[in-house]
Amino acid sequence: MRPPRIAPMITDIVQTAVCAFDGVEFNQLAQCPLCGGRVIGYDTRERKFAVIQEASNERTITVRVKRFTCSTCNQPCNADEPFYTDTRIGSLVIDLYTTLSTTMPQSQAARIIAAMGIRVDRTSWKNYKDRAIPEIPTTDIFGMHLPISILTLSTLAAHTPEGSCIEGAEALAACGFPSAYRAAQHRSLPVQKRDDREKEEEKEEREAHHP
Repeated sequence: MRPPRIAPMITDIVQTAVCAFDGVEFNQLAQCPLCGGRVIGYDTRERKFAVIQEASNERTITVRVKRFTCSTCNQPCNADEPFYTDTRIGSLVIDLYTTLSTTMPQSQAARIIAAMGIRVDRTSWKNYKDRAIPEIPTTDIFGMHLPISILTLSTLAAHTPEGSCIEGAEALAACGFPSAYRAAQHRSLPVQKRDDREKEEEKEEREAHHP
């Protein structure tokens, strides 16, 4: 099957927006999302945000997320971060898939994202396609329906000095602060259980690509 044709400028804008997250640190959490108690930071963990296909090479986009412990309920919790509940793909990629899926079949949306150079395995799409997420502000670019956050982040990246990263707060604001939705609507898995599950899913993804 031939890959879908996409205006090169759209691919550039999308890839710039996704790559804007590379190396960004998220280290703010006002209170425990479970009980509202005071939180104490204890370490910072690197998380995979997305994988970009660049010619014959793959580039992994990672972010740094500070972890906390609640002084009241003793539960571990992450800083406000650009991920939906119990997902291991950045919220921007899921928003892109969700937005495209409003105007075309989900399978076609997945193919378009792949043609943009964003690598996501089929298992992940299967897990995320029916996920309930907040409303995504959108716009049309060259006839394609896309999240406004794509444009905002691409612009932020263009105005960020070379060798520097955008601020975590700016990235969250551009994405509609999805972690706030996460905290208000869901009780996430304990951090350790979530970490273990992510490692298992990554193992399954590697085996799928390299049987």
